[in-house]
Amino acid sequence: PSTAERKDERERRENKAKAICQVCPVQVDCLEFAMEIREPYGIWGGLTETERRQVAARR
Repeated sequence: PSTAERKDERERRENKAKAICQVCPVQVDCLEFAMEIREPYGIWGGLTETERRQVAARR
């Protein structure tokens, strides 16, 4: 059996994590930290690794 995560499963998991971030009192600090250390994995401050790379590219 495949251990790869389907796209819809990943989106559902990411959306759940992002919902937690939306009400987290340290969301901004978390995102700033992830950007500072260039965290390559996971949801930090409400953004995925791809979204954080896009933000970094615009800076």
